[in-house]
Amino acid sequence: MGKACPGSVAGARIDRNAATRRLKHLAAGAGIRIPRMHPHMLRHTFVTTVLDAGVSLPDVQIAARHADPRTTMRYDRARKCLDRHPSYILAAYMASGT
Repeated sequence: MGKACPGSVAGARIDRNAATRRLKHLAAGAGIRIPRMHPHMLRHTFVTTVLDAGVSLPDVQIAARHADPRTTMRYDRARKCLDRHPSYILAAYMASGT
């Protein structure tokens, strides 16, 4: 089985530049063309995708290893969606008759 990062020692950390080069190489091999691609894009994609899927903010905070919940909240694009606004959630609850 090949190494995840050729030229690196198994289990050793790689620096930010090496990670960026590897990501660009893998993306190019997959036919993905994104200007200014960097490894943090993967982290951002993970956090925004699980938030969009409805995973709770505290659970995402733990998964992303964010010490401060405000860091996780910055990723929450959907909080501007009216369906998730507390007033609309309360109105839907009251309208349901429960």
